[in-house]
Amino acid sequence: MRNGFWCIALGAVAALAALHALPSIGLWILAGVVVAAAFLFSLLSNRAGHSSDTVAAAQSDRMVGLLPPLAREVLERLPDPLMLLDTAGRVIFANKAMMAVVGTDTHRKHVSAVLRTPAVLQAIDRTAASGEPASIDFSFRVPVERHFQAYVTRMEQTPGLTAVLLHDVTAAKKAEQARADFVANASHELRTPLAAVTGFIDTLKGHARDDEGAREKFLDIMGVEADRMRRLIDDLLSLTRIEQNEHVPPSGEVDIVEVVRDASAALQGLARLDDVTISVGEAPGLPAVVGERDELIQLFQNLIHNAIKYGKAGGRVCIVFSLAPSSAAPAGRRSRGSLVAISVKDDGEGIPREAIPRLTERFYRVDVKRSRERGGTGLGLAIVKHIVNRHNGRLQIESPPGEGSTFTVLLPAVSPADTIATPVVTEVL
Repeated sequence: MRNGFWCIALGAVAALAALHALPSIGLWILAGVVVAAAFLFSLLSNRAGHSSDTVAAAQSDRMVGLLPPLAREVLERLPDPLMLLDTAGRVIFANKAMMAVVGTDTHRKHVSAVLRTPAVLQAIDRTAASGEPASIDFSFRVPVERHFQAYVTRMEQTPGLTAVLLHDVTAAKKAEQARADFVANASHELRTPLAAVTGFIDTLKGHARDDEGAREKFLDIMGVEADRMRRLIDDLLSLTRIEQNEHVPPSGEVDIVEVVRDASAALQGLARLDDVTISVGEAPGLPAVVGERDELIQLFQNLIHNAIKYGKAGGRVCIVFSLAPSSAAPAGRRSRGSLVAISVKDDGEGIPREAIPRLTERFYRVDVKRSRERGGTGLGLAIVKHIVNRHNGRLQIESPPGEGSTFTVLLPAVSPADTIATPVVTEVL
């Protein structure tokens, strides 16, 4: 900067001298000298800036060099995102997990160009200045909503690096929201029939006390509502029990054809009320599956019950068996061989495409009014999903408009050298 001012001063003196000597051309000489001085000033400034950047880069490289190879590898392999900042707030290290969150082009950038979250940046500034650790919750809304907890601390050893560690709490946030929704939905589902029963009791105590016809009608409705509460409580207890054991793989061998026949036999009375025929296909030579018999019966009772409820009156529910290759196993799960596929198909009006991904959510119903009229609790397919998860299986749903719905369960078949391993439990549809 000082050199630049000297250039401008010398240029001005030269210009005044030329103007005094040659007044006719002095204006043009003055302009040329000013341009030359400005050029020299710019050149010297760029060199100074480049020199400053070079020094800063060298300092960052020296700080990175303070990390021994072993420590660097340990930090690189951490599952949680981590970055280290120098005293000027520039990124000197970011592990792979951090790059997956903020992008790969982070080295030597200022943290404000990498993490554009004001609360986190303020916490970094405070910690860098005071040395007090900080913890901040923040979220990314796009491209996918993710929630993080940022831990910021400053190293005591020279050169006083600042560490920023992120912990992904998205799953915990979703679980917390799911629990809140579950309590709200369960309370609502229980409150409705309970209010109906309470109202009818008050009516029977009042003006309908001596009305024989009204009493019989109200008692029948109260019985229906009480039965609805019983089914809901039974499903809630069943879902809780299955979730508690979801991480424990089943160890028994089950004849799946016999299980499906027993499940369909238990629902023959309900099917006759709607004039629905349940057809269970033949499956000679079909291998057994690894599973727990009672849970599998409950699974197929729920699927067949849904097929009866949402199929056509006077229609048909078809259940077929087949073998699927091990390549059809869900990603991330260990397959021991072939999979047994059991498909339950109805001839109803089908399910809207946009509703299919939500079918296994608790209390989700495509048609709330129809589901309640047919005794549904909104938990049947949620129970199916968790039983399938525990059995290391998969649930597929197909529903072309106007052609009915097909629910297919894929379960691992027993092989001669079968060794049951703990599955990786993941969510399905």
